[in-house]
Amino acid sequence: MFQDAKVAVADVIATMTDEEKVDILSGRGLWKTASIARLNIPSVIMTDGTYGVRYSTTQIDAGDDDEDSLQQFLAVVNQDADDDTGMFGTTLPATCFPNGNLIGCSWDYDLTYRMGQALAAECHQMGVQLLLGPGINTRRTPLAGRAYEYYSEDPVINGDLAAALISGLQDHGIGASLKHFACNNSEIDRTNTSSDVSERALREIYLAGFERAIARSAPWTVMSAYNPVNGVQAAENHWLLTQVLRQEWGYDGLVVSDWHAIKDRPVSLAAGTELDMPESKPRKAQLLTALKTGEVDRQAVDAACGRMLDFVRKCLAAKPTVPGADLDRHHALARDIAAESIVLLKNEKAVLPLDPATTKHLLIVGDGAVKPQIQGSGSATTNPYLVDIPLSQIEARAAGRFVVEHLPSPDGTAMEIEAHVARICERARDADAVIVFAENEKGRNGEGNDRDTLDIVAAQNAVIAALAGVTDKLVVVLTMPDAVEMPWLETVHAALACFYPGQGGGEAIARILFGEQNPCGKLSATMPVRIEDIPGWHSYPGEHGRHLYSEGIFVGYRYYDLKKVAPAFPFGHGLSFTTFGYENLAIDASVISPGSSCNVTLTIRNTGMVPGKEIVQIYVRPVAPGLKRPIRELKAFAKIALQPGESRSVTFSLAPRDFQHFDTSRGSWVLQAEAFVIEAAASSRDIRLSQVVPCRSEPLGRPAFTEHSPTSAILGDAAAAETVRAFIAEKLAVSDDEARIITEKIRGSFLGFHESLSWFIGDSISRDDGVKLLSDLNNGTCG
Repeated sequence: MFQDAKVAVADVIATMTDEEKVDILSGRGLWKTASIARLNIPSVIMTDGTYGVRYSTTQIDAGDDDEDSLQQFLAVVNQDADDDTGMFGTTLPATCFPNGNLIGCSWDYDLTYRMGQALAAECHQMGVQLLLGPGINTRRTPLAGRAYEYYSEDPVINGDLAAALISGLQDHGIGASLKHFACNNSEIDRTNTSSDVSERALREIYLAGFERAIARSAPWTVMSAYNPVNGVQAAENHWLLTQVLRQEWGYDGLVVSDWHAIKDRPVSLAAGTELDMPESKPRKAQLLTALKTGEVDRQAVDAACGRMLDFVRKCLAAKPTVPGADLDRHHALARDIAAESIVLLKNEKAVLPLDPATTKHLLIVGDGAVKPQIQGSGSATTNPYLVDIPLSQIEARAAGRFVVEHLPSPDGTAMEIEAHVARICERARDADAVIVFAENEKGRNGEGNDRDTLDIVAAQNAVIAALAGVTDKLVVVLTMPDAVEMPWLETVHAALACFYPGQGGGEAIARILFGEQNPCGKLSATMPVRIEDIPGWHSYPGEHGRHLYSEGIFVGYRYYDLKKVAPAFPFGHGLSFTTFGYENLAIDASVISPGSSCNVTLTIRNTGMVPGKEIVQIYVRPVAPGLKRPIRELKAFAKIALQPGESRSVTFSLAPRDFQHFDTSRGSWVLQAEAFVIEAAASSRDIRLSQVVPCRSEPLGRPAFTEHSPTSAILGDAAAAETVRAFIAEKLAVSDDEARIITEKIRGSFLGFHESLSWFIGDSISRDDGVKLLSDLNNGTCG
């Protein structure tokens, strides 16, 4: 019945029993939706896949045994990417692409789309119909355990790259699940600690990336987060899931819970969560009882079933666009994405790229050269089809032309570490260059576990500091989930930020070290000098079940700019082996007015000697905006490839929202400023060109008067003051002059209207009359 396209979904729902409706709105086991044989409704298979398809045969096949399913689920969440004890034993090999923390540094829509296309091919080959990603929670703090999965601290990058990945998946027949909606920014007691965020910060920062991605790519599903938002579980939050997501944004896809995120199933359904994952017999019983007793509205249940069945039909209709997944081709793509994303943080005296013709002895230090940390830990962890070993890829470049020597990371007792560091320094004296592979402390990141430090391994700090005194070519290659502290930064000559580069990272690193790939990645999150500089550090991770987002809208670079704090490396920073010139900034609008958009055009020129790519960033800086706003905000970007001497004109379109801020007193986006400075930049701290455009602010009605509004505010409005004067004259039966004197006496009062009148005239005017007057003023009905 169901698979007959001529049969309407509403007709299918009309034939369903209450038990079948509850079944279809719940999972079957860990990774499937429920099937109903009587109605020919099949299961949909889903799995994790933020940066790779994690298909476990035992986990996906496990289903009816609750205890077994729970154990399988916990095994997924708690797995460690560094564990060698067989964690991938039942997981099919797949391409482990760079994690979100590095993909974000690509600022590359096309590459991210191609990654989505490759993931779709692997899903089809494994029989997966819904991939649970991308995750785009704002990287509010580098300590967050799942920060490695996410793209950026900025909603523009988050939204645009998410839209690219979603389109790459769904254009090729695989559904995406945009997650985690919303404010999943800490793993500490993540299902109970409330993310307490002002509405303005929600609208401008934390929801904006989701809104942008949904508008540009229409994901088949949105996944709600584990945490409460302002005291209400995200999966049970009517304001978030119905008012904002559906009514304001017009989203018509399916909302699915994060795994076991629902605490009250009837409330979650009423709030807008259609699919409860994974299967939970207690939660199904809750919903069935609520349905039979009328606690939940039958129409709401039927509407949820309708969205669920529409989703199943969409999955059934999707067909693969290629015959199978080419894992070798996907490995090559993983290499390319990593090479396009790795950030050259520092390159003093152009020590990079290394020249194989003049290099005789290259010293490689660190375990990361032979056992690379390619990904983070938790439910997103992928069984890599193949892993490029950095040392092997570097040795391949030597090809007998020079000696490559490797020494492991210092380890052991303090005395043993000291001796090891001394040996490394002794060997470094004979080397033409030294490359140190360094990483953050192991076991301090990943799902369920926020970091408590930004330190790298202490012994690695010691060896880098020691090497700085014995070699004039010291290169540090960093892998990490997010920012780390670099106390040796001023003494090293070059540094690469590789974050988690995926299975092709070893080859990508070698390409950049030897100049085969000109680095073009730029930081998508600010790197602080020290942990105490993190925005909101003073209120992290919260207390008594509440986590106050105390920095408000000033997240990431917005905070560093406002506070004039110098970061280690700013948002948008990334060096190249060539140089770029910015020329001829032109804006096609003479004024920014309500509802208007504009185009920004400039010329980018490669002024160096080698081909390269520049990521051009467009920021908008408001002048005298009224409400406090960030100094500047990213609004558009593009990656431009140029040959030496080549120039290219590039145009960016700025929409009305790019100039607005959210006014909570009016519950809407408004345009208020004297002017805007439109900036073309190489980073948030490297502004190359700028132009001022005047603004014609939109007329804003005054805020509504209440009985608690200060009398001074009411009488500060000329029209309201005249109405109040006439009101006093009528109610007290006094002349206009006498009413004017009374009005002037109470004009400066900070008390409410009725209380102020009472001080001067007693109870001659009732409170009800005063409240009615204010209501008439608000409604414009005063004559």
